[in-house]
Amino acid sequence: MTTAPHVRAPWSIRRRLVLGVVALVAVVGVLIGTVSVFALRQNLLQRLDSQVEEVMRFVTTGPGGSQLPGGADNLRSGLVVAYAFEGSDPVGYVYTGPGSRTALTSEQISQVLAASRGSVTTVQISGLGSYRVQVREGTTVQGVAGAAAVGMSMSEVDTTTWTLVGIFALVTAGALLLAAAGAVALTRVALRPLGRVTETATRVTELQLASGDVAIPERVPASEADPRTEVGQVGAAINRMLGHVENALVARQQSEEKVRRFVADASHELRTPLASIRGYAELTRRSDEELPVDAIRSLDRIESESIRMTALVEDLLELARLDEGQGLVFGEVELVRLVTDAVGDAYVAAPDHEWEVVAPEPPLAVEGDAARLHQVVVNLLANAHRHTPEGTAVTVTLAAEGDEVVLTVADDGPGIDPELQPRLFERFARGDVSRTRTTDVAGRSTSGSTGLGLAIVAAVVEAHHGTIGVESEPGDTRFTVRLPRRRNASDEAGDLAD
Repeated sequence: MTTAPHVRAPWSIRRRLVLGVVALVAVVGVLIGTVSVFALRQNLLQRLDSQVEEVMRFVTTGPGGSQLPGGADNLRSGLVVAYAFEGSDPVGYVYTGPGSRTALTSEQISQVLAASRGSVTTVQISGLGSYRVQVREGTTVQGVAGAAAVGMSMSEVDTTTWTLVGIFALVTAGALLLAAAGAVALTRVALRPLGRVTETATRVTELQLASGDVAIPERVPASEADPRTEVGQVGAAINRMLGHVENALVARQQSEEKVRRFVADASHELRTPLASIRGYAELTRRSDEELPVDAIRSLDRIESESIRMTALVEDLLELARLDEGQGLVFGEVELVRLVTDAVGDAYVAAPDHEWEVVAPEPPLAVEGDAARLHQVVVNLLANAHRHTPEGTAVTVTLAAEGDEVVLTVADDGPGIDPELQPRLFERFARGDVSRTRTTDVAGRSTSGSTGLGLAIVAAVVEAHHGTIGVESEPGDTRFTVRLPRRRNASDEAGDLAD
């Protein structure tokens, strides 16, 4: 079993700025400390080397011809002096204080005399530590030539160096803490306008722009939209974008309003001539005169098509009213009785199907428009009957889930084409690709469908602040409607405003 690779969350701008400032201060502190410590150590070493050379001159030119008096008071503690003369063993001493000295071991003397000739070099002496040592050839004592070596301890130089390193470490740590605190405070102040811009954008995303009022009252404050600053440029750009979006929404609403008004007006105007056509067809067919067979067939077609057109006009008017939020009368609706009555009517109208209701004991009520909700159930049942063959089992299920009531209409028919499902609730969408549709000899639909039934269902459910969905495969098609049991205050206020 493979595990997905861990993706590290991106760092925020504030964190990156703070870490950048702290890293910069750390680098600067380390550079300054390194240069300062190196310069001080070199200066101390130069001073120590000067002292070594001064003692060497004293040794080689002092009274007694390179003889160092054991009680010399001007010799510093820790000084090392060694001699190597021809015909005698090397000797050496370390001065431990005024007038006192200790003989060096042969190993220590060898280490001292092994230093490079002429220049001052660093030598590690066993038991004594690091020394700066100078060895000079040509020293004579009582006519005997040899070499003399002088060394001074580096302990003070090392102590001073490490003390300075500690001081710089403490100072750098303090500077890092101050830099971090200052960077946090400065970034908080600097990014506060960006936070307000984000809050404005978040409030805009919470607006119901798909429906309702298309005005966008939210704008980035003028103080945060100053184009002279980077954040202000972002705020100004967002304000311009919101203005363009608002204009587009207004234009869309005006266009939709014109279309709805046209549909409503056209539907109203068509009702009268359609009624006249149907009436004249019925009147002509009922006359006492003998009519040819073709004329009777034509009158039947005129009457049936006028009935279908009248149903289409009524559906268009219904959708126009729903789009405008008109005609909804909310009250308590007992869904178990409503569904039972609708299924009973469907059984009478279509006994060739098997109808079943699965519902809890009443009451199971929602707050809604009883007539519209009855229309939802009737349209879903009619859709199941219209697009499935004889013998299809249709099951209507009611259930309460939390604050919602779930209505499911399922059938074991041939199913709906997957390509049609995403637009099934659009107007004039038809599920005839994979579900049965009856036609006459001329190829005209005899099912009575206008293609608006499911669109009306979706509009009614949306007006009740519910949701509708469909899942379909061969042998199992389910329409699921979810309705809130009670409207909240904002829904009621919106309905009153409409």
